[in-house]
Amino acid sequence: MKTAIGVDFGTLSGRASIVDVATGNEIASHVHEYANGVIDEHLPGSSTRLEPDWALQDPNDYLEVFKNAIPAVLKASGVSPDDVIGIGIDFTACTMLPTKADGTPLCFLPEYRQRPHAWVKLWKHHAAQPEANRLNAVARQMGFGDILDRYGGKISSEWFFPKAWQILDEDPDIYAAADRLIEAADWVVWQLTGIETRNSCTAGYKAMWSKENGFPPGAFFKALDPGLEDIVSEKMKTEILPLGMKAGGLTVEAAAWTGLNPGTSVAVANVDAHVAVPAASVTESGKMVMIMGTSICHMVIGESEQVVPGMCGVVMGGILPDKPGFEAGQSCVGDHFQWFTENCVPDDYFTTASQKGISIHQLLEEKAGLLKPGESGLLALDWWNGNRSVLVDVDLTGMLLGMTLLTKPEEIYRSLIEATAYGTRVIIETFNDHHVPVRELIATGGLPDKNKLLMQIYADVTGLPIYIPAATQIGALGSAMHGAVAAGSTAGGYDSILDASRHMAHLRDESYHPIPEHKQIYDRLFHEYRQLHDYFGRGQNDVMKRLKEIKAEVFAHA
Repeated sequence: MKTAIGVDFGTLSGRASIVDVATGNEIASHVHEYANGVIDEHLPGSSTRLEPDWALQDPNDYLEVFKNAIPAVLKASGVSPDDVIGIGIDFTACTMLPTKADGTPLCFLPEYRQRPHAWVKLWKHHAAQPEANRLNAVARQMGFGDILDRYGGKISSEWFFPKAWQILDEDPDIYAAADRLIEAADWVVWQLTGIETRNSCTAGYKAMWSKENGFPPGAFFKALDPGLEDIVSEKMKTEILPLGMKAGGLTVEAAAWTGLNPGTSVAVANVDAHVAVPAASVTESGKMVMIMGTSICHMVIGESEQVVPGMCGVVMGGILPDKPGFEAGQSCVGDHFQWFTENCVPDDYFTTASQKGISIHQLLEEKAGLLKPGESGLLALDWWNGNRSVLVDVDLTGMLLGMTLLTKPEEIYRSLIEATAYGTRVIIETFNDHHVPVRELIATGGLPDKNKLLMQIYADVTGLPIYIPAATQIGALGSAMHGAVAAGSTAGGYDSILDASRHMAHLRDESYHPIPEHKQIYDRLFHEYRQLHDYFGRGQNDVMKRLKEIKAEVFAHA
């Protein structure tokens, strides 16, 4: 039996799975939690406070995933290293870091360890919003609006160049010391192979690159800041490689970390959401893959390239070869359910959950499931971590409307679920209105298996059927599939990701379909949501931003 290993790097942990290349069946998996997780208050070992909207990580946590998770799946599966033909990885994005020319992260060096800009900037690091605002303004002024159009009209603060520019703005010494600025996805592949590569997925969706035109010219970056003029040629060397290509073979050192054979094929890196599409059996247009976890990424294969307002990007070949792949997303989904349980649920609910032997989320789902749509009188805006699509504005914040002295925790919990479903419906309608059809949904990630009420609400709100992939670790499966493609058919793998998907990706019998009487109520509630969405999100009332400005002023003088 030939196998492949996929490693899925998430926000809080890395997950490795070993799968049967012939069927896609998972043989074993292992999750390794990051020791430092999300660094958003203090650097490790430091008392210096990070400013608001920062989110960093420690690259050593990523190496520990290789050293722990891969040996664990080999041991649990009993698979011989001789039968592992390839490895693939996927990663959150844009998650980027500065390194020396040999790949050493600056935060590993003692002289830079207490400098925040020397660390990894996680995907949800939003402190580069001023740079993003200036970049978008300059791009329009210079006639580069066509580039912005490929990203829904705005470059997000989450993307590569605003984060790079923030380093130059706030710590030019770190910028000067960085021989490379690189996606963490590409960095971990570099550590496995000893070869620096960059993948077309992160370059296309997060760094303004296109297969046809490459990166924006130096004149564009010079107009942003003279110090950025040569950022591509000086700090982003190496060509952009297509998905599924072999990046290299495992080095002797990496083989010792993992327990695998030196020379084992390693695929070019990929993004966690994008790698899930072929693993969810989607290789054609009309189907939206929702990767549902702390956030949601919405992935669609199009029939032709289109400009869709507020999308995260469209990249030819960014998901599947020679097809336009569209991305949109919501920045806060599971994150704000977690926020609610940690901050707003009374102790007696936790006591009840403990007595019943279930989690607090299961108890709230149980109680919320007894409510009818609209029964609570509540309506929320799902912007606890800003809005990624379609408003592309991290300075927007959450809102809850309709509370009374009789409002219960389960009513709020349900309203938060409904708010995220309304946000997804806004994205779907925007795609449909701009000639990118969405006729059914494929839901994967952590949430579909954890909360069946959530899935039914999404079907009722969107009016679309929802199907569930067979794989529970969909990112790891997708990465393993790309590892099998990197190895190629001569080694027992596949020569294209389409071939791999046909053999290795499957759906369950389980599905969710809209309940007509529920949809009627949700149509009315969604109308109210849209009014709030546009009123607070499109400039009619910027109270959310003014409140953040006051908060920042107070923080600065604390």
